[in-house]
Amino acid sequence: MIRGAYVLGYGIADIAIADGLIAEIGAIEASPREATIAAEGRFIVPAGIDSHVHLDYLRAPEEMAAGGIAVAVDLAAPMAIFEERSAGEFAPLKLLVAGPMLAAPGGYPTQSWGAGGFGLECADTKAAVDAVDDLADRGASVIKISLENGPRLSDETIVAVIERAHERNLKVLAHALGDADAALAANLGVDGLAHTPLEPLSAATTDAFEGRVVISTLHAFGSGQGAIANLQALRESGALVLYGTDFGNSVTAGIDSAEIAAMGAAGMDGDAILEALTTQPADFWGLPQGRIEVGGPASFLILSADPREDPQGLGAAEAVYLNGVLRRDNSLGGGGIAVEPG
Repeated sequence: MIRGAYVLGYGIADIAIADGLIAEIGAIEASPREATIAAEGRFIVPAGIDSHVHLDYLRAPEEMAAGGIAVAVDLAAPMAIFEERSAGEFAPLKLLVAGPMLAAPGGYPTQSWGAGGFGLECADTKAAVDAVDDLADRGASVIKISLENGPRLSDETIVAVIERAHERNLKVLAHALGDADAALAANLGVDGLAHTPLEPLSAATTDAFEGRVVISTLHAFGSGQGAIANLQALRESGALVLYGTDFGNSVTAGIDSAEIAAMGAAGMDGDAILEALTTQPADFWGLPQGRIEVGGPASFLILSADPREDPQGLGAAEAVYLNGVLRRDNSLGGGGIAVEPG
């Protein structure tokens, strides 16, 4: 049991854990033999959700978990990732998977970094729709399509892909880094952008993403002012921001303070950053993680400062619990948070 911390959404409260779930929140009477963690002066918030990673590029699930990530979304990997996930190779993370990015023959990323199966070439509309069904049957949660310079899927094919994906209850995200590509993605009906675009976006384009999502990935592209301005404009136009790092291209396992800083530069305060890391992706992906509530996963961070005031602290948790298991301990038993008998 964890005692006396400020629990986001509840105020100062105790948290009891049972079978990996939060069993009780409030003023809890501990049994005489139950060890408790005295966490007065600390803050408890949900563990994070990283909505853009590439774990085939840099496989570090345990390090990501210890760094405060409970759920990651892999947005391009060879087909083998489905079997590897089933075999538990990404534990203790919960991993949502796209499989390979859908592309035209010779299209991005099949001739560059994705030559090893990270992209799936689709010769025509039927092949692309069949690919959606195959990925859905394998357990995909999202379809990622390529809108990049060079050969690419026709508008007709992309619309068919989106319609079929939605019939299979899958989200569709677009890799689109320029204004024209992002505008086309919105017009064709995608659910969001896999990256914050790098080229300046028009007001019409940012307005088109009202109610859709954009995944941040600012630090992976150098935290340039163009991308930062685009994220701010998209958010002001009503887009929902999801925290994402493009991990594999970026290298910080866990909540990345550089990504948090870039989101702050885009005008996001601590509340907005915390929402982008927790509740907003939980709602978008349909996850029980991302909240602290009775009956939900006991996946949370213990922090030394209020992340709404100091969001940088999200990347430096004193302790990380995932499904009731302590994955990081920077202070427990070391004088920071006292472990006491019940």
